[in-house]
Amino acid sequence: MDGFCVGMPGNVVQELPDSTRDADRKHYRSRQTLAVSARSVGSSSQTMEGNILGYEVPNSHTRVVQVGAIGNQWSERLSGLDVSLAESPAPELLSDAVTAAELGCSEETAAVLNQLCSVDALKCSENEEGFDPEEIPEDTGLVTLRIRKKVMERRKAMAVDRPCRQDTLRYEMEYHALGKRPDDSTNMVEEGELLLTLNILYPVIFSKHKDYKPYSTMLVLGSQKLTKLRDAINCVSDLQIGGEFGKNPDLAPENVCKDLFKSAYFFFEGVFYNDMRYSDCRDLSRNTIEWSESRDRGYGKFQSARMEDYTFNDLCIKIGYPYLYCHQGDCEHVVVITDIRLIHHDDCLDRTLYPLQTKKHWVSSRKCLVCTTYTAKWVTNEDSLAPDDPCFFCDVCFKTLHYDTDGNKLGDFLAYPYVDPGTFN
Repeated sequence: MDGFCVGMPGNVVQELPDSTRDADRKHYRSRQTLAVSARSVGSSSQTMEGNILGYEVPNSHTRVVQVGAIGNQWSERLSGLDVSLAESPAPELLSDAVTAAELGCSEETAAVLNQLCSVDALKCSENEEGFDPEEIPEDTGLVTLRIRKKVMERRKAMAVDRPCRQDTLRYEMEYHALGKRPDDSTNMVEEGELLLTLNILYPVIFSKHKDYKPYSTMLVLGSQKLTKLRDAINCVSDLQIGGEFGKNPDLAPENVCKDLFKSAYFFFEGVFYNDMRYSDCRDLSRNTIEWSESRDRGYGKFQSARMEDYTFNDLCIKIGYPYLYCHQGDCEHVVVITDIRLIHHDDCLDRTLYPLQTKKHWVSSRKCLVCTTYTAKWVTNEDSLAPDDPCFFCDVCFKTLHYDTDGNKLGDFLAYPYVDPGTFN
């Protein structure tokens, strides 16, 4: 985050031109009010002292900054070549004249540098004849290579190399869209676009990994609506099916909770951004705002806005600070914006692929207690036929054990559809 020490303009909100329509003026003023309110929530330490973005808490998070203003500052200070998304030529194709122009030296010096810094000049040993790059020497002095050698030797003795599978998954997630360009030029990301990195943590009801293990890392564009991120976040609570279906499991409805309960909100710097795109959406933040205003609780004045009306460029945030995403009434996720930067020509340049998931936590699926082969689809409570409470079954084992050939219920139990967290693997 040290790279974010960029001077901020004194007024991050620009005046609208006179030709702007009245409706746009009204909408713009609402954004300006929310931006000012967000920066005023909390203590005065949230202000950007000296117009320089720095740490509010060292090695933790920055002071409050308006995302779009950062991009404007960078665009003003960088040249068109710095923000260009055109593919750069291969290093071997760069002439001595180009290198000399970039470094400000003579062509003779550039020729020597190109020769010394070429890939052909890189050698792992003085004698490369018969050298195998896949084999790590015994007498290596690099600690990283010694650690890698131990890991490789340990993996050779494994019957099932689960760490390797996870490494492969992680590699594919990070690089599957790297450098991808759209087939349709209209979907090309614009030069100077901001790219935000967000970590989404497990719901707080989960005890394992909840404090330190993000289960998803996503890249979003600064010009994208908050609703794009809301739709891209996957959570098992969205796939739950409410109700008890022990008497007739075939009557379990097809609709999941995400189809029935569409309300959700993000909380950034004193502003609740509610998803109000559908007629049956509710303002989930209203009770919290009324509770905070019922007496002076020291939280300042919260604001409410429509999620679909705001982009990430409109937000006032602290980099590295934990924020909140709430859906399904009380399923809460911590969201941390860990990085803001300009998009690069090596990034994915297809706008339709964003928000782009680059990491996700791999979890083991819960298997059926009977066959121990298939993923559990049902969970039972107070089950007279099961050894555990709760007990998990796949669809076939559940119906075979708990119902006769006519579909009549055998024994006493409560049955609920189960959604395995490993669904998103």
